[in-house]
This record gives sequence, C-alpha cells and structure tokens, in this order.
Amino acid sequence: MRKVRRSILLFAILLSLGGVAFKVTEIVRRMQKEIKSSPIKVLDYLPESALQLKDFHRAKIENGRKVWELFGEEANYFKEQKEALIKKPRFYYYDKKGEVAETKGDSARLYLNEKELERMDLRGAVQVTFQGYVLKSEEANYLPAQDQIVLPGHTTIVGDGLALEGARMEVEMEAKKMRLLQAVKTKIEPEKLAKKKNNTSSKPQIGG
Repeated sequence: MRKVRRSILLFAILLSLGGVAFKVTEIVRRMQKEIKSSPIKVLDYLPESALQLKDFHRAKIENGRKVWELFGEEANYFKEQKEALIKKPRFYYYDKKGEVAETKGDSARLYLNEKELERMDLRGAVQVTFQGYVLKSEEANYLPAQDQIVLPGHTTIVGDGLALEGARMEVEMEAKKMRLLQAVKTKIEPEKLAKKKNNTSSKPQIGG
C-alpha cells in the first residue's frame, strides 16, 4: 500500500512539474514572438533590478528588411515613463536600397509607445553621415513615423566641394532630401564639384 501511495504521489509531482514546464514554455514563446515583432518590447520584461544594460543593441526588422539598428555603451530604462537613456549611441538607418545613414552622439533618449520607437533625441557632438555628406550639430531628433531626422540647432554640412551651415536642418531619409533653414551660408569649390558631377543622381537634394 505504501509503494502504491508513493507511486501515486510521485506521478502527481511529475504531472505538476510537467504542467509548470509547459506553462513556462508557453510564456517564453509568447515573449519571443512579441520581441520579434517589436524589439523595444524586450525592455518591458526586465525586472526592476536589471534596468541598466551594458553593450546595448536593438534592431527593427520589417518584412524581412532591416530598417534601423541602434548600439550603445550602456542603456538605462525607465519603465513607468516608457523611456530609455543610451550612452554613446550609434544609430544606423537603412533605406529600401540598403544604403546606410549613420548618426552618433554623446547620448540618446528613446521615447517608446506600446509597440514601437516613437522618437529618439540625440544630444552632444551629434554627427550624421549621409550620402557622402557629414552633418554636425549639438542635437538631432529621429522621427520614425516621418522617416526624418531633424537637427533643430546650428548645423554644418561638409561634402566634396561643398560646405554649408544654417540654423536648422531637416533630412528626409527615404527621399534623400536635405533642407537647411534660416541663416544659410554656402561655400563652393567648383573643381571638386565638377569631379562629382557624374554621381549627382545618387546624391541627396539639398535645399535652402
């Protein structure tokens, strides 16, 4: 009788453990599915004691195409505010042709909604490398919904045979258009520009 009871008890324990394992597996699969559809979602699963991450890396994949990728030396996530602060960020935007625009700075603050990155503000020695041009400013804002990077302060642009500066700049990522606004100054080196005339179709349009 004791052997029978022990066998029944052991069976019940194994059955219970099996149920727990199944439930855990189901939860893990759901988490993986959510994280795959929205890479920012992984931050919601972090416990309060693990809200600081080293070597931060996230990417967004849409219909098999990488849209953007973000690296940072360190990340601090604030659950209640749905915000993340990234130290030494490096942000890469990939257009539909696979061409890359790189943006880096001293820090970046991410504003998140339930599913996606809503906005990213970069601060301190911001540099944007885009279609052969280097843009420099002290701040830049990435707006995913508009596929746009806005540099709201004084900005300089340097490219082959061309140097510009202005009080504000807007960059249309997919359309490859750059607009310098207010107090625009231009310096042109015709010889260098002439060497690049065969590549003008691949260069972004610059407007004042």
